[in-house]
Formats: sequence, C-alpha cells, structure tokens
Amino acid sequence: MDFEIIGEIRETEVIAVNLSIRELAQLKEKFGGKRWRKLKGAATVRLPNERVRQAEIHWYEAHGIGKRKMKIKKFLD
Repeated sequence: MDFEIIGEIRETEVIAVNLSIRELAQLKEKFGGKRWRKLKGAATVRLPNERVRQAEIHWYEAHGIGKRKMKIKKFLD
C-alpha cells in the first residue's frame, strides 16, 4: 500500500463475496479466514509525494483478519 488513509472510509459497498472473488485461494492461503468479501469505498488519502486527494479504494476483508490488499482504483477529485 503506497498511500495513507486519512479519516474514515465512506460509502462502503460490498462488491463480491467468497466464490465470486477471483483471488479467493490466494487470500485464504496467505491470510487464512473463511468468509472473504471484496469492498469499495471513498476516502481521503495521502500519497507518497504528500498530496492529499479523494479516491475510490478497493480492499478485501474477512472476519477476524481485517482489511487486506488495499488499492486505489480511481481518484474522485
């Protein structure tokens, strides 16, 4: 993750659950967990060059594991 999330993630929405996730086998192998979800949301992020922007963030999450493999999909500003 080459960015820092500032504040809260807003407008959270589930994109896919378990078998609908392409990377499910890799997630289970690397992090464990049973029921994985892919989510998206909007957040204020600080980039490596210190710029602050609004971005759409995608990540994977499982109960007891937390957020993993966060990435910026697009900038909203």
